[in-house]
Amino acid sequence: MSVDYRKITLNGLWHNNPALVQLLGLCPLLAVTSSVVNALGLGLASTLVLSSSNLTVSLFRHLVPETVRLPIFVMIIASFVTAIELLMQAFTYELYLILGIFIPLIVTNCVIMGRADAFAAKNPVSASLLDGFMMGVGFTSVLVVLGAIREILGTGAIFSNMHLLFGEGARHWTIVLSGHYEGFLFAILPPGAFVGMGFLIALKNIIDARAESKRSIEPKAQSSGNKRVRVTG
Repeated sequence: MSVDYRKITLNGLWHNNPALVQLLGLCPLLAVTSSVVNALGLGLASTLVLSSSNLTVSLFRHLVPETVRLPIFVMIIASFVTAIELLMQAFTYELYLILGIFIPLIVTNCVIMGRADAFAAKNPVSASLLDGFMMGVGFTSVLVVLGAIREILGTGAIFSNMHLLFGEGARHWTIVLSGHYEGFLFAILPPGAFVGMGFLIALKNIIDARAESKRSIEPKAQSSGNKRVRVTG
């Protein structure tokens, strides 16, 4: 069976993006995206778990009995989440405290369970690993974009507290867009997350609609220039 790696990549990043299309994992997505560093921290953790769990499920897909498939998948995912949790406690403890319950709750993230059951359990290792990684990158991208929008509107700055993830060298990465901006509190509150997410989904739908309209026009334009002219002598 041939694997279309390009299709897997585009599905994860755009066509079947877990946040914008499947609308999965919205609880942590909306809860932690008040800043870029929070969004990036959760996104990286989710991507590592997605890639690792997809890889493991694919490796042992022929050995797992159908009757206990889902409980075994949960145990695999929980094992990787525990490993990520311990790593964050060791190296990014302050960020781990900020993200709080949403790190262990990665176990229940529908994106991860969905990819394990719908894709990794039915496909070879290379395809499953790529699928998990690209779905994670797509999910992380939405997290970071939404976090950037909310952080800019809410505080007038971006990349604040990046040292929580990248160490002391990133303490001065903060970019202040306006020294007189008082902040838009609504943007960093939960309702602001819903509104921001709605705008992102609407923007994707607009882009897709325009691309589809363009594709439907192109064949007509090509066919109109290929008409054969009958010549009689």
